[in-house]
Amino acid sequence: MTDIDASRPEISPLSGVRVVDFSQNLAGPYAAQILGDLGADVVKVEPPGGDPARGWGPPFIGGNSHLFQAVNRNKRSVILDLKTPGGRERARELAAEADVVIQALRFGVADRLGIGYDRIRDRNPRVVYVSVTSHGLEGPLRDDPGYDPLMQARSGLMSVTGERDGRPVRVGTSIVDLGTGTWTAIAVLGALMERERTGRGCHVTASLLDTSLAWMSYHLTSYLATGEPPGPMGTSIAMIAPYEAFPCTDGSVMIAAGNDDIFGRLCRALELDLTEDPDFARNADRVANSRRLAEIVAARTRRHSVNGLLELLSSHCVPAAPIHTVASALEDPQTAATGMLRSCAHPAIDNYVDIPMPVRWDGRRAGLRRFPPDTGEHQGELFPDE
Repeated sequence: MTDIDASRPEISPLSGVRVVDFSQNLAGPYAAQILGDLGADVVKVEPPGGDPARGWGPPFIGGNSHLFQAVNRNKRSVILDLKTPGGRERARELAAEADVVIQALRFGVADRLGIGYDRIRDRNPRVVYVSVTSHGLEGPLRDDPGYDPLMQARSGLMSVTGERDGRPVRVGTSIVDLGTGTWTAIAVLGALMERERTGRGCHVTASLLDTSLAWMSYHLTSYLATGEPPGPMGTSIAMIAPYEAFPCTDGSVMIAAGNDDIFGRLCRALELDLTEDPDFARNADRVANSRRLAEIVAARTRRHSVNGLLELLSSHCVPAAPIHTVASALEDPQTAATGMLRSCAHPAIDNYVDIPMPVRWDGRRAGLRRFPPDTGEHQGELFPDE
């Protein structure tokens, strides 16, 4: 694991930018965390009792769920009761001084609470106002709540996930929430750059459903072109073969023969005479005969252990990987080399590990300036008169 090097300068392109984040759960907070990682001063506004995501456990880390801890670093926390006039006015005061305001309330609720876009823009014309929605601002479902698995279901994502002829399966991480947060942060960065050019803010909107549909882009366009609905394919993919997991004596190995040259190297590694066979000579041929090809390849991979097959494929420059569990992924030397496991001296939590942004600038990752806050931890800083 990587220890924080406080001597190195931080990556802070958003230094001086104030973000007021009214969102809860995962998508909005993840967007705000990205902005905070980039140096923005993020004020997390929580209701009395705190963000409900704090209680999404067990497990808990320092009294908060691991989901909360993963999306709320580099923020300050205050509590405001937006159901009271005083709380709403405090919220508008914060928003009036903000560069970015983020909310993820159900359609129309922000307006009813007095923190909708029009109300905030009147006091702060330069604001980049963000609405993270479930289904978007139009359509028959715009008033409905939205959660990650519901969007995976509605967009068709679950229908292409899982084993062949099996039941639909949810992707094993909150890909829609985290993806929506990422797209939202990208949109905010674009809006801030546009504001530099025009002097005007704007209303950024994102939706969980839009993100889900975007993840399905090549499946959707393929269906529109062919009329053939895609289905689950286990570890394989419909357009490339062989490109899936193959059995070994003690597990499985994922093999990605992404082009004809790699397929030739795979055949040499496994001593298969297939490159001149018209059924397998080109990728399109292999896709057409993918099930038969998979059986042929599997008959050879079954002769090897996982480590033995990985060594053999590596010696022939064939892309392959073990299928790790979370535990074995953490033990992989390459995982340690990435610096994505950042150990930190937390004042109250032993052996605290942070997972930073998965990008670097000149070899440096975005810094951890603040641990995820306790509920209302910074009330006195933001509201010293209380």
